[in-house]
Amino acid sequence: MAAAAVVAMVAGLLVGRFVISPADAAAGAAPPEAGLVTVPVGFGQLSNDVTIRGEVGFADPVEVEIDTSALSGPAVVTGQVPAVGSELKPLSIALELAGRPVIVLPGELPAYRSLRVGVSGPDVAQFKQAMREVGLDAGDPANNVFDAQAAQSIPALYAQAGYPAPAAEDGAGQAVSGAEQALRSAEQALRTAQAELSTAKSGADEVQKREADNAVSAARRELDAVRARTPDDTVSIGNLEDALGLAELRRRQLDRPGDTTAQRSAVESANAALTQAQADLDDAREAALPFLPAGEVLYLTELPRRVDAVTARRGAVLENPAMTVSGATMALTGSAARADAELLTVGEAASFELADGATHAATITAVEAGADDAARWTVRLTPAPMTAEQVQQLQGTNVRVAIPVGATAGEVLNVPLAALTAGPGGESRVEVVESDPREGDRAKTRLVTVTTGLAADGAVEITPTEGELREGELVVVGR
Repeated sequence: MAAAAVVAMVAGLLVGRFVISPADAAAGAAPPEAGLVTVPVGFGQLSNDVTIRGEVGFADPVEVEIDTSALSGPAVVTGQVPAVGSELKPLSIALELAGRPVIVLPGELPAYRSLRVGVSGPDVAQFKQAMREVGLDAGDPANNVFDAQAAQSIPALYAQAGYPAPAAEDGAGQAVSGAEQALRSAEQALRTAQAELSTAKSGADEVQKREADNAVSAARRELDAVRARTPDDTVSIGNLEDALGLAELRRRQLDRPGDTTAQRSAVESANAALTQAQADLDDAREAALPFLPAGEVLYLTELPRRVDAVTARRGAVLENPAMTVSGATMALTGSAARADAELLTVGEAASFELADGATHAATITAVEAGADDAARWTVRLTPAPMTAEQVQQLQGTNVRVAIPVGATAGEVLNVPLAALTAGPGGESRVEVVESDPREGDRAKTRLVTVTTGLAADGAVEITPTEGELREGELVVVGR
């Protein structure tokens, strides 16, 4: 009987465990009651970004062409070929052609002619300004004439570069010597003419006058003697009277100023010859002054410049362009649709990712309109300083650039836009869950009235106005 009781009990347990009524089976097969879809209230800074793709490279690439037209022979590259990655600074030697340097100076206008005494123009003003920037005095840049002061600064420029100044043209020295000799001859001729004029103006000297006085006295004594001796000899007396009159006339002639027309004319001619000789000497000396050949200077803006590529080869004839240079600083260049670009301002901050995923800062330097309304606008940015390794990793890559165009003033409470509902008066509200959201409609909730602020990336800034709201509390975004 005991054994039968145990068997009966086990059988009852098994039937209760595995045999389910139809009602219980139907209830177990029904889906569970749906809970509330919630998210926690966030706390942080929100920002609205314009996102573009940007090419990373060195700023403002320029192809360098060198004027070789003034060379008498082939433009053979004889040295000073820069290495890729090196920098061209003021007074650097970009190349050496036929043994002569190509000196780098700051400037925008390319060298299109040689600078000699007497030429004028904007290229002269640029040269004087460039010399001032490298610490040399070529004169006032406001004066666009290449004068003697500018010419005399050329040797100092070449001394800084470690080369002799360009030699004067053949025969320039002999021309100066000849002009100096001609000037000395003209000066002597003028002195001679002036002496003759002075003599002509002063008349007879004292000896001539004394001789004339003596002749008058002698003629008078002889006349008086004849009159006393033979008063009736009218012929002799008349001849002696004539001789006395002639002697007196000659004496009076010596007191009159002489005719100096010829002497004055000679002095005027000598002065004109001297003036011309001085002008010829000035011209000869100016022609012998140093000059700056167009092919021996290279003007570049925004120095220093980085050498990106070099086509010139030592020992080969130069074929332009000789090299490509760019700004020594990195730059980001991208494009944006007009609607986005109009939100951007020069000086605004931006950010992009480095090769290791870290965020790096940048600044907008230019926003350039497209060619027409449909064209994309160009956006230029300058990254914050980077290490040499970072530069090497990013050079020539394309990166994602984020530019905040609106941001909250610090960290704020924020929820997804889907968490907002409208109250009866049109006010914004969020529903805060105070119990287990899995309870669904039976969960305990409360409504909090809020004001909204900046919306970005699907979230919106909120400030509670009726009710309390804290970071991390769950708000309903769906049921």
